[in-house]
Amino acid sequence: MTDDATPVERPLSPHLQIYRPQITAISSILTRITGNALIVGFILGIWWLLAAASGPDYFATANAVATSWFGDLVFTGSLWALWYHYLAGLRHFYWDAGHGLDIETAEMLGWACVIGSFVLTVITLFLV
Repeated sequence: MTDDATPVERPLSPHLQIYRPQITAISSILTRITGNALIVGFILGIWWLLAAASGPDYFATANAVATSWFGDLVFTGSLWALWYHYLAGLRHFYWDAGHGLDIETAEMLGWACVIGSFVLTVITLFLV
């Protein structure tokens, strides 16, 4: 047995050098993130409602948080998450019916969810 073994130079992760994120994977991840992120807006809204039922002093604190820049950010993000999650659900219903399973249509539907959610968020913000 000799110690003349030389290591072979191989890339550790060649797929990381050539991998391009795909909209289908990104939209799947966004569906999960938005579903969980909706909980944050829901908790803030429930806290605001409970504070309103608790009394004027506690409500003043909760209302200050809910109407601050942080509250606006959470509620606007939740609105976008709601629209995105809704559109992604419609996309999944379409897929469950056996339609749109080819790569081109799946990519188009992923972009439709992303772009459509932003457009619907802006429209909703202007209507309210």
